Amino acid sequence: MNKKLIIFIPSIESGGVEKNLFTTTNYLITKFKKIELITANYNFKNKFHKNIKLITPKAQFWVRRNRIFKYFICLLLLFKTIINNKNILVLSFQANLYAILIVKIFLVKIIIRANSSPSGWANNYFKILIYRIIFRLSDKIIVNSKELKKEFLKYFLIKTKVIYNPLNISIIQNSIKKNFKNNFFNKKFLNIITIGRFVHQKNHLLILKAIKILKEKIPIRLLIMGQGQLLTEYKNFISKNNLKKEIKIINYKKNPYNFIKKANIFILSSIYEGLPNVLLEAQYLKKIIISSNCSTGPKEILLNGKAGFLFKNNNLNDLCKKIIFVSQNKKIANLKIQNGYKSIYRFDYNKNLHAYSKTIKELI
Repeated sequence: MNKKLIIFIPSIESGGVEKNLFTTTNYLITKFKKIELITANYNFKNKFHKNIKLITPKAQFWVRRNRIFKYFICLLLLFKTIINNKNILVLSFQANLYAILIVKIFLVKIIIRANSSPSGWANNYFKILIYRIIFRLSDKIIVNSKELKKEFLKYFLIKTKVIYNPLNISIIQNSIKKNFKNNFFNKKFLNIITIGRFVHQKNHLLILKAIKILKEKIPIRLLIMGQGQLLTEYKNFISKNNLKKEIKIINYKKNPYNFIKKANIFILSSIYEGLPNVLLEAQYLKKIIISSNCSTGPKEILLNGKAGFLFKNNNLNDLCKKIIFVSQNKKIANLKIQNGYKSIYRFDYNKNLHAYSKTIKELI
C-alpha cells in the first residue's frame, strides 16, 4: 500500500532539531513520492525540496506566535489531514504526545523522534506515568543517542531505535571562507565561542560568570551566537560586570562555521540535551571542546572525555578549572581534538539517513 508520509513539526526555529529536520526531510523526498509537512512556519518553505508540500495556516499571525499557539493550530491541521486521507504515516518531530493521541483516534501509524533528555521535561512521577502510557501507543520511537535510549528505558520502560544525527560535512566544507575575518577574536586571547538559543536549558549565564572570574587570570574573549528570551538578562549581566571588552553577543548566523573555525575553544553549557549538532560541527572543525556532562549526548560525542573536556553539570568552579587547564595544556587538548575528529564517522550522513528511510519503509 503506497502511503503518504506526513512530517509534523509545528514550530520551526533555529537550532539542531531544525538542521536535522531539513536534512532528513530533503533526503526522504528522494525515497518517497508523497511527503507533506505540517508546520506553522511557512517562512521556512525555501529550506525544503520543491516536491515537499507544506500544510500551514495562511495567516502570518501564526509565524510570530509561541509554541503553544503553533501546537494548537497544527494539531488541527493534522486532524483535518487525517480526516481527508487515513492512508498515511506520520513522522513527528515535535509535540509528540498530542500527535500520538490524534493519529491513534483514527488508527493511523506514527513514528516519533525524541531529541532531548527526559530529565528536562519529564520531571515528576505524574508526567512520567502519562508519557509512559501514551508513548507506548506509537509504532516506533527514534532517539538520537545510545544514552537517550537508556533513559527512555529507565523513565518509560520503552525500547527505542537509535539513529544518530546525520552530519553533512559537505555543507561545512563549502561554507568555510579562507579570507573570513573576525575582528573580535585575537591571537593574544583565548578565544571561546558558544552557540545556542537563549533559554534556561542552554545555561549561557554559567559561561558569562566564568568569564567574569577568569578575565583577571588569563586574557580571554567570548563570542555568544544565538537569540531568545534571555538576551536582555545576558546584556544586563555583561554591562553590570563591565565585560563588554571580553564578551560579544551576535545574532544566530545561517553560516556559523567561519566563526567556530576562528575560535580556540567551543563551550557547551547545557543543563540537558539530546545529541547537540553543534558539538559535531565543532568536532569536525577540530576545535577544543569543553562541555557540561549533561544528559544526554555530550559524553557520547566526546567519548567519555577522550575527545574533549567534560565538566560537572551546572558547576561554575569545574568549568573555570577546565578552561584554565586547556589554556595551559595544549598538547593534551590537541590529542583530544584528534580523537574526536577520528570518531566523526559515527555520524555519517548517508548511513544515518538510510536508517531513517529503512525505518519508515518498515511501516509504510
